[in-house]
Amino acid sequence: MDAASLYMSQELVAGCGVSPEQRAALSSSLRLLQRDMRLSRVFFWGKILGVRGDYYIAQGTEGGEQLRGRRSFYSLNCLDWALLPPPTADVIREAELIKGCFIGDPAHEYQQTAWKKVGEGSAATVEEVTNHIKEESRLVATIALIDREAAVAPRGAFIKNPLGQVNINHSFRGLTVSEAKKMSSFFHFTPTLIPKKKSLLEKADQDPAVDFLDSLEHDVPKGCWSLQLEQGSSVVILRSLLWLGMTFYHVPLTPQHGYIYIGNGERNIDLPFMI
Repeated sequence: MDAASLYMSQELVAGCGVSPEQRAALSSSLRLLQRDMRLSRVFFWGKILGVRGDYYIAQGTEGGEQLRGRRSFYSLNCLDWALLPPPTADVIREAELIKGCFIGDPAHEYQQTAWKKVGEGSAATVEEVTNHIKEESRLVATIALIDREAAVAPRGAFIKNPLGQVNINHSFRGLTVSEAKKMSSFFHFTPTLIPKKKSLLEKADQDPAVDFLDSLEHDVPKGCWSLQLEQGSSVVILRSLLWLGMTFYHVPLTPQHGYIYIGNGERNIDLPFMI
């Protein structure tokens, strides 16, 4: 949710679990964050619920690039923001092993026990290794995973230039109501790691400058997204069933769109048994 339209955006998703006082604090503090960090754009990403406290997450971009190089920040009071380090493959792999609710303390340490093979051949032994992972690292990994699997953008909202940079498409005027009813009109807003191979017939109907992301219609398992038209078909709402609490909204025939996550930061591993 863009910081400049925070009030209007949150009304479209029924308040999204943020109180009026918190909205006012976020609206002011995010503008200050944008100024102090010299960011071109700042948006409210969402809230991860904890036992002792909640993490309020914001993201910002520098320059015109919107997809890569996003910087993440967290706050415990909606006023003071701290920069999170970029996620690495090792941090994500270790954090995925942690189960249970967040505590709400960035300095809290989780203990993970693993078995490691030492030596080779007949002399090989297995040793027990205990890893200590801070909750701040788990927070970084969780944000990266949700962005990878549940961040959404409508088709045409972003455009890829000849240099490979992803910029806001200022010519985007929104999807039509008929287009908004199709899952193929919505893309994962994350770098495509393994591009789906497409036939020549499929490529003929696509624009490389617009169709450079993966469509939600190919997500597995089928049915992991809930698409609804609300408020008299004036708002399209997409909800992720894999990351419960991730909500995307788009107002057809307007460029207004965004997403917000309000949840406990745990993937719904029971999804294949629920659909």
